[in-house]
Amino acid sequence: MSFIRLAVCISGVYAMFLLWAIAQERLSVPFERIDGTGSDKFKSPLFMGTCQSALSALSALIYILLRRKRSDTLSQSLGLVHKDASAPTSNGSAKPQQNGKGAHASEKHSSSKHHDKPDPRYSVKSLLLRYAQCSIFITSAAPFGFAALSYISYPAMVLGKSCKLVPVMIMNVLLYRRKFAPHKYLVVFMVTTGITIFMGFGNDSKKGKAKATNVNTTPYANLIGMTYLLINLALDGAINSTQDEIFSRHKVTGQQMMFWINLFCTGISSLLSVLPLPYIPVIHPSTDGQTELAGAIAFIQSHPTIIVPLAQFALTGALGQLFIFETLQHFGSLTLVTITLTRKLFTMLLSVVVYKHKLTPGQWLGTAVVFAGISVEAFVKRKEVHAKRVIQEKEKAKLKSL
Repeated sequence: MSFIRLAVCISGVYAMFLLWAIAQERLSVPFERIDGTGSDKFKSPLFMGTCQSALSALSALIYILLRRKRSDTLSQSLGLVHKDASAPTSNGSAKPQQNGKGAHASEKHSSSKHHDKPDPRYSVKSLLLRYAQCSIFITSAAPFGFAALSYISYPAMVLGKSCKLVPVMIMNVLLYRRKFAPHKYLVVFMVTTGITIFMGFGNDSKKGKAKATNVNTTPYANLIGMTYLLINLALDGAINSTQDEIFSRHKVTGQQMMFWINLFCTGISSLLSVLPLPYIPVIHPSTDGQTELAGAIAFIQSHPTIIVPLAQFALTGALGQLFIFETLQHFGSLTLVTITLTRKLFTMLLSVVVYKHKLTPGQWLGTAVVFAGISVEAFVKRKEVHAKRVIQEKEKAKLKSL
């Protein structure tokens, strides 16, 4: 049963996010008008985010309701009320933290569960504020990633997104004062070196390639694209570090987090979509004076060929998140890192094949350096997980002998 579940998770992550990547790249290039007079680019990234987050929230809610126990109330199923006052969990597991500030905070929380003034750090209000914080970061990050595709190729985008551990580390240090093992700095160095090599040996300025992919070829195109990508990665780092903080302080599952974050994202992006925003680079790039929602609807009516890739983008993104959280819940972060690492590699290769990108030998070298760096992280994580399992087995053996 466990093997079948793992096979389903791997297949789901691969299938959903490979299709999602193809749809995302397709949405970044112009669409033909229905009257055949020309083509235009879709300039409603907030609308794209609304479609995906709404479907993701709905998918998570359906999943939660299907998997809930009959004795659970709706509040318990959604992670707002817990049956017991056990310590907060990490990544949806049932194990309390054993060291550092987390252990002290957990003991304090457990010992004071009957007090009139519970620790506000573990309150529902605090949890919802953290969800809202993640949602604001996500809503802000997505348009920058989408805008970067107008200046750099999709393989460069995927490779850059593979460097996610760099901003995650930086944001953990800046926002939550966490410390990291020495090997992580080696990983950061290798990843940074690899992406530098990739961009340094790029040939994205070739006219034929630019025409095929609609990549901007201005003198500062690479610089603009990498700036947008770095902003996207920095916000991604803030998202992941905040999610780690939620898992460490609150007893929630991945699906509960998925539901609430996407629900908040839908509310935020929907509100922004109906407001008469002025021209805002990246966030609201339209200059016609229309609201985001009105502009998106008008574009769909005049460019109906966008419907299929837009639906593919939203649906595969929503279903892909379910497989991600299912993998995390049943097989842990090590398995998830391995799956997502290889998925990113295949995403880049699929983009090269489908959209006929051409990589230079130097770019392939940069790609190898990046994935070698991430592999170091996966190898060390595997050793850590193995060591923890050995300790747990020894503890179980001692308990049985008593």
